[in-house]
Amino acid sequence: MNILLTGSDGFVGSHLFYHLKEEHNVIGFDIKNGQDILQTEFPKDIDLVIHLAGLSGVRDSLDKPTDYWKTNVIGTQRLFEHFRDTRIIYASSSTAHEPWKNPYAMSKYSMEQLDHNNAVGMRFTTVYGPGARVNMLIPKILRNDIQYLNINHIRDFIHVNDIASAVEIMMNNTFRGVVDVGTGVSNKLVDIADYFKIDYKPVIGGETERIDNTANTSILNKFGWRAKINLYSYIEENRNVNWGIFKRTFCWRLFYR
Repeated sequence: MNILLTGSDGFVGSHLFYHLKEEHNVIGFDIKNGQDILQTEFPKDIDLVIHLAGLSGVRDSLDKPTDYWKTNVIGTQRLFEHFRDTRIIYASSSTAHEPWKNPYAMSKYSMEQLDHNNAVGMRFTTVYGPGARVNMLIPKILRNDIQYLNINHIRDFIHVNDIASAVEIMMNNTFRGVVDVGTGVSNKLVDIADYFKIDYKPVIGGETERIDNTANTSILNKFGWRAKINLYSYIEENRNVNWGIFKRTFCWRLFYR
């Protein structure tokens, strides 16, 4: 199968590329290689599109709402129009459940409203794993580098490999619409920090973010999918990793793929 993978050099995209490349012809498409979702011509003879390209992050969207709208909504609309008759699996976000909270959430919700007759939007919860942004919570926990934690926030953390298996499930069925992608397990942030005895300063706030992003996994469960990687086990196994060496190894793997 010829698969167009946009955002192929990103965190989730790079893992998915390796997950799929043994059995499929995966064609990468990423802004890091000069391929712009808003302008670059798309390749031909594509059997499936996995669309991960876009801007992410709530905080940055507050400063650059127009950029988020152009890239996430207009860029996706251009992709949908070009691949009108091709199945598309695209990355949405659990933030789309409350689109009024911030421009990022609104851009993801608006993507879901675009017209396409064979698309499935995957509302990822909080993704972690090798290669995640260093300013995300789990990498900070692994480095014992937390300053503040919102005492109200509850997150559903899903490993990037479980994301990849969920995408593959959706490749092999005809479901159309939107599906939550998470473990279905609620984790209070302060409970994680307390369990691993990490110091932090408690804060309250976050009106621009969801309090709880726990996924409803019922649709994926019907297709036989279950998340396999346990958050606490992952943290326990990786807290003593030399992340300087890991980062160099991970970047080398991306370069020579």
